[in-house]
Amino acid sequence: MSDSTQWFESLRISYEQGELNESDVNHNPIQQFNIWLQEAIANLVSEPNAMVLSTANKNGEPSARNVLLKSADEKGFIFFSNKQSDKAKDLAENPQATLLFSWLSQHRQVIVKGKVSEISREESNEYFQTRPYGSRISAWVSNQSQVIKNREVLEQKVKEFMDKYPEEVPMPDYWGGYILKPESVEFWQGRPSRLHDRIRFTKKEKSWIIERISP
Repeated sequence: MSDSTQWFESLRISYEQGELNESDVNHNPIQQFNIWLQEAIANLVSEPNAMVLSTANKNGEPSARNVLLKSADEKGFIFFSNKQSDKAKDLAENPQATLLFSWLSQHRQVIVKGKVSEISREESNEYFQTRPYGSRISAWVSNQSQVIKNREVLEQKVKEFMDKYPEEVPMPDYWGGYILKPESVEFWQGRPSRLHDRIRFTKKEKSWIIERISP
């Protein structure tokens, strides 16, 4: 065994933070998700609303990145983005996506799968106007995923847009929100000896099927 393998083996820990039983979960996965989210917040998990958004283009080439969840209710899971970004291009070609929430200090993760669509411009603008001033300026400055010469290019554009919009900052036409409507939601709780608890909700018409799946 290589030194590298031995080093990784030294990182192994035993998952003993809790358990997850069918009798314990809320029969509504959105409500169960928000219970776990609030527990993550209460336990001071860093960036508890951060999630890995995984997409694939029309050729099936996958990509993933961290984004921030901004809402989770019966309508779906909402996040925002530059609509000229790589993730937006993927979603335009293939709207199926996966969200992964990792609350590692609690030995928990949630995987949400479903179809993504855009929310209305009015809803997007309502959220945009609640963002800090600098974040609204950045939406104008960043041609997301495009190659730039250096950092100074960004700094110069920031100055230009701050001069242009010293107070009120309109939402760019190429910026807005997306909503993922869940088709399945899996709750994972780490357990000792890698015999983890996995409870999966699968949407069937207007109801949810609850199943335990093997670790």
